Amino acid sequence: MRMHRRRNGNHKTISAVRETSKRFRLGNWKGQVLITGGAGFIGANLADKLLSAGQKVLLFDNLSRRGSETNLSWLAAKHGSLLEFEDEDVRDFQRLKRAVHGASVVFHLAAQVAVTASLVDPRHDFEVNAGGTLQLLEAIRELPEPPPLLFTSTNKVYGTLADLDLRCNHLRYAPANGKALANGINEQRNLDFHSPYGCSKGAADQYILDYARTFRLPAVVFRMSCIYGPHQNGTEDQGWVAHFLIRATEGASIQIYGDGKQVRDLLYVEDLLNAFDLAIRNVDRTAGNAFNIGGGPQNALSLLELLELIRRMRADPCRVEFNEWRHADQRYYVSDTRKFQSITGWTPRVRVPQGLEALHGWLSRRPVSQRSETDAVLAVRTATDARSMADSALANARLI
Repeated sequence: MRMHRRRNGNHKTISAVRETSKRFRLGNWKGQVLITGGAGFIGANLADKLLSAGQKVLLFDNLSRRGSETNLSWLAAKHGSLLEFEDEDVRDFQRLKRAVHGASVVFHLAAQVAVTASLVDPRHDFEVNAGGTLQLLEAIRELPEPPPLLFTSTNKVYGTLADLDLRCNHLRYAPANGKALANGINEQRNLDFHSPYGCSKGAADQYILDYARTFRLPAVVFRMSCIYGPHQNGTEDQGWVAHFLIRATEGASIQIYGDGKQVRDLLYVEDLLNAFDLAIRNVDRTAGNAFNIGGGPQNALSLLELLELIRRMRADPCRVEFNEWRHADQRYYVSDTRKFQSITGWTPRVRVPQGLEALHGWLSRRPVSQRSETDAVLAVRTATDARSMADSALANARLI
């Protein structure tokens, strides 16, 4: 691997997941594929799939996310010289210009990913998510033949969906409207940004679509629901499916914010990679569009229902603690993926029980050194992060 740093489950489950993986055609694109945020959970899975097909890949990542260095080491050991890595930040325009030169496809995954972090430091959240995306778009726009660009947005651009009439039973919320219940939330839904994170990702989302319209960039937006799978080092703030499994495996308590009846659709990462592939291969029809991407109604469940699946899988109850609702949390969000399906034929293949078994198997096989940090280490990290954010806020205040 060439590296450039800044100077400063069961048989049925395994068979189902492997069958999904066999369908991919990722790779065989001329030139190098650029993945911003490529050492993260989704980026590492995407890079592995591309590299395994013989595709040269450039990862552009500042390794700020927990687990990213481990993912990078795994990719480097497995794929060697096909992999190139730039330890850089998407806010650096000159570095981005060099990275996009010669790229055949660009996957823009780099982001500040947590609503909670955006509430602590909105300026940083904006600079990375909105500012970094604009820098990338400008770098691509300067090219004589701009490559296809796929941007991973979020369902948070639709806000809290407070106007959605919901019914509630002892396990979950559900729409009173039969169409919404059967199909999920579609792209006709009005945008309604909540939280600094929703604003920054929403701004990036709209910039991508406008550059496709105004400058004819072959760009696609995926408004993603909850993605899960191997190489996800989930935390309480992001990657909650893996986080629940990690905490349950350690016998530690799981924090639920709200009543646990909030519903999300889960999408296994291999199915997402298939959608990536189809979006790029059909870019003449997908460019300039935003698509809601998730597991859909057939893979929707509440937090309480996920905890019950984990209990059955491990034959051991989960320790749960309930807290106040988090800011801008959606009671119900399930993706209506029919727009993307109508263009590409894509549909999720891995059901939640199968994907959960596969993720649990991967977590169980990790070396002890790569497993979740103890509460003591997490406390130290949290205190350090808090001090860093406080210093950043003080510095910003002095500039104002």
